[in-house]
Amino acid sequence: MMETSPALLALVAALAYLLGSVPFGIVITRALGLGDLRKIGSGNIGATNVLRTGNKGAALATLLLDAAKGGIAVALARLVAGEDAAQVAALASFLGHLFPIWLGFRGGKGVATFLGTMLVLDWHVGLAACATWALTAAVTRISSLSALVAAALSSLWLLVFRDGQLLILTVLLTVLIYWKHWPNLERIKAGTEPKIGQKKA
Repeated sequence: MMETSPALLALVAALAYLLGSVPFGIVITRALGLGDLRKIGSGNIGATNVLRTGNKGAALATLLLDAAKGGIAVALARLVAGEDAAQVAALASFLGHLFPIWLGFRGGKGVATFLGTMLVLDWHVGLAACATWALTAAVTRISSLSALVAAALSSLWLLVFRDGQLLILTVLLTVLIYWKHWPNLERIKAGTEPKIGQKKA
């Protein structure tokens, strides 16, 4: 049920999108003199590709900031409006990361931002998704596969820990993650997907 006026929801969506559009990976690598991230490794603007520069600190900062922008958008929307606004902010910030206005709508794959939004929407589900990613990464050493497994199981964790209120949003975010990771899926099937820390040939 809608709690917030359409005008306020539109404002929340716009501001959350702009926050989600901030390309922290590019900002950090440029500030550290590591070059243009879009010309390194896979060309992606996320933490996994930042790690290919060899700077673990920059990769960690990118991961945390990309997660934080989604989480902050959700938290602020919930504070000023309500749960419906929080869900709108989650989707808008996620879309901002995937399609940032500052980069000609060519953004990242949204994994860190997804985890950040889920942690604030429902910390039980968020922690379970993070644990799923970490466990899969420890076993396979493949970041993209870990993201796909974590996203796929997030709907299951939602049904375990919550009443399903966030199910439509979670499924939508998961579909977008799979769409953005389609080339990774093809490489996983072919056995050519780079492992964590490995420079892409």
